[in-house]
Amino acid sequence: MPKPPLPQPVAELLSRPNPAVIACVRPDGQPISVATWYLMDGDRVLVNMDEGRKRLDYLRADPRVSLTAMAADDWYTHVSVQGRVVEMRDDEGLVDIDRLSTHYGGGPYSNRSRGRVSAWIEIDYWHGWGAAKSSTG
Repeated sequence: MPKPPLPQPVAELLSRPNPAVIACVRPDGQPISVATWYLMDGDRVLVNMDEGRKRLDYLRADPRVSLTAMAADDWYTHVSVQGRVVEMRDDEGLVDIDRLSTHYGGGPYSNRSRGRVSAWIEIDYWHGWGAAKSSTG
């Protein structure tokens, strides 16, 4: 699988508000995946979770993740990135979830009653399919 930097077509695909799924590993070794919002933040991927999510415990124990983003208009075209969470912190003032919500929905995140945690994924490898496959070299 190719390593970063991402080719321009792949970076452009990942810069859009695409449907995405993130997977991590539970302590018993069972993989778990959930739908998620993501945002390219420089060369890292930003994700954000409610402070009560078990996924936070899993990521603290084992930071390895895989995220697959599918082109909103052509799910055959998708990019999967494998990497690890390299930074995690409380989302003070809900700044990061507002960035994600604006990216996906055009405005600030509506639920202001619970804390959030931001995590940044450093990409180790990536794989493209469909229109992104030609970018794999």
